[in-house]
Amino acid sequence: MKKILLLLVSTTFFLYADLSVKQIQEMVTKIHEKRAGVELTTLDTTEEPFVRLEEKGSVTTFVIPVEKTNEAKLELHAVLNGKVYINDQWMEVNDTVLGYKLMFIGKRGVVLRNENHIKKLFLKKQENSLIQLEER
Repeated sequence: MKKILLLLVSTTFFLYADLSVKQIQEMVTKIHEKRAGVELTTLDTTEEPFVRLEEKGSVTTFVIPVEKTNEAKLELHAVLNGKVYINDQWMEVNDTVLGYKLMFIGKRGVVLRNENHIKKLFLKKQENSLIQLEER
């Protein structure tokens, strides 16, 4: 049995070992050619392929990630005199927006909290704005 297996393996090896230099060069040029990638819109709709293991005692289980909900985007547009402009509305400390409570207002950002989740929003610097404000 071992002799037959050895004969099959060696025969297979010699059958596929007859590559010429030209064939190898063609394979290398195909590798170097630029390939089309996946569009970002396709990646946004793709499910996450990873799972994680969770061990409880002697039992190991696979945990499949929960789909992310399409929660609305929070955007901080302005900070002025203890008030902030988030998602097209002016707010003060302890106001709520999209389920998040405004906890802190800083010079360049805010802190929002929703149960166990904390989000920090910062002002974005806009290069193409007609009005440039400076902090003193």
